[in-house]
Amino acid sequence: MSEQNNFSTDTAVPAPQNQGVFGLSEAAAGRITQLLEGEPAGSFFRVAVLGGGCSGFQYDFSIDQSRSDDDIVFHAYGVEVVVDDMSLELIDHAELDYVQDLMGSYFAVTNPNATASCGCGTSFSV
Repeated sequence: MSEQNNFSTDTAVPAPQNQGVFGLSEAAAGRITQLLEGEPAGSFFRVAVLGGGCSGFQYDFSIDQSRSDDDIVFHAYGVEVVVDDMSLELIDHAELDYVQDLMGSYFAVTNPNATASCGCGTSFSV
């Protein structure tokens, strides 16, 4: 993603009641669709922020089947992504992408709230 302010309704979906925005690339949506194949009905992709990592916080990606009261659901490219309210505060206006390069394939988050991140790309600080 070239610039954080270029969100469109196709890639970034505002949460209900102005709770935030979380973007999803078409490549990430495609990979999530593949990951959900064969999972039990009602499964969805969850993005969370956990304490830890070499920079203070780390991204966590999982397939889940249960929702909490503070979960916010985003839809883009036919995919449902769930982010809890506390995590969304740290990744508001971020975008999830799926990258395939010579080093491998992985989910990557472009997060405008991060003031620093580690070399592995999975942890950050604010």
